Amino acid sequence: MVPLDPEHRASSAPHRKIIHIDMDAFYASVEQRDNPDLRGKPVAVGGSAERGVVAAASYEARQYGVRSAMPSVTAKRQCPDLIFVKPRFEVYKAVSLQIRKIFAEHTPIIEPLSLDEAYLDVTENLQGILLARDIALRIREKIKAETGLNASAGISYNKFLAKLASDHRKPNGQYVISPEMGPTFVETLPVGKFHGIGPATAAKFNAFGIWTGLDIRNQSLAFLQENFGKSGTYYYWISRGVDDRPVRANRIHKSVGAENTFFTDLTEFDAMRAELQPLIEKVWQHCDSAGTRGRTVTLKVKFADFEIITRSRSVSAVVANRDDLARLAIGLLEEAMPLPKAVRLLGVSLSSLQGENDTEPQLDFGI
Repeated sequence: MVPLDPEHRASSAPHRKIIHIDMDAFYASVEQRDNPDLRGKPVAVGGSAERGVVAAASYEARQYGVRSAMPSVTAKRQCPDLIFVKPRFEVYKAVSLQIRKIFAEHTPIIEPLSLDEAYLDVTENLQGILLARDIALRIREKIKAETGLNASAGISYNKFLAKLASDHRKPNGQYVISPEMGPTFVETLPVGKFHGIGPATAAKFNAFGIWTGLDIRNQSLAFLQENFGKSGTYYYWISRGVDDRPVRANRIHKSVGAENTFFTDLTEFDAMRAELQPLIEKVWQHCDSAGTRGRTVTLKVKFADFEIITRSRSVSAVVANRDDLARLAIGLLEEAMPLPKAVRLLGVSLSSLQGENDTEPQLDFGI
């Protein structure tokens, strides 16, 4: 099937009204709200131990370069006054439920991405408010009144641009990207700022001399598909401000994963184990946010010559906590050693997912 030309595709679809709500430094902000001694100070939610990982960082900590998924030892080195706080996921979930009830006052079409982030389709809204920007403002004001927390919002005619817009005025702001603004807004955007394009893919684009959205737009669909696979089609359209993905209420993930491509190929087990830690943390954060647990852990290894192998282990009961996930993932890596070639990418995923309320007794590792 030959795709429509961009102008026809963009104009033939009716414009939707999409809001992306993103809580500002959510976990850390909850901790600062509940403990006045932490307010105005650099706070990291996560473990401070040698192998700990930052789950969230306050804006005061971000000024020192501290960010989520960063090893705790690195974060402490960059910010010696950093205060570590153990995560309280039950509290974060309770606050998230408060926030989602506020969303539901305006639309039933809500797609949660995590505890602190969601898309809302307000093309037709329950309160008959004409402008999506007014809905976003009302939601943010009520979140502040009921939880004491700040939220940022992006408003646009599709999901891709709405998410970009919510980043544009953070923290505690909102921004609108209209249909007239969309293609132009994307033109000057560095490829590394495109959601879904990580450092390795950005570097690949740069190697082709592609640095901005306009540079992507100047490439043919065939070129992008040949060099970026099925993602090439997505890049082709979003560089034109076109994203037809609907807001999907109550979407169910079959699996959740994270991976990273390294700028320098790895050969030593200790280096690979260290690189797995933030991936494990990211997967577990998503499971906690979504209230899901899984039974199958998969390790993905891509070698320097682009050969890919995977190793999986399924267990009889769900993986109950982050430490169990880490033991299984690192165990798969240990069993695969010694690897025959240098490694350019590692990935971890958890599948056979189910809701927490459906879970069976937790795993007992006998440790």
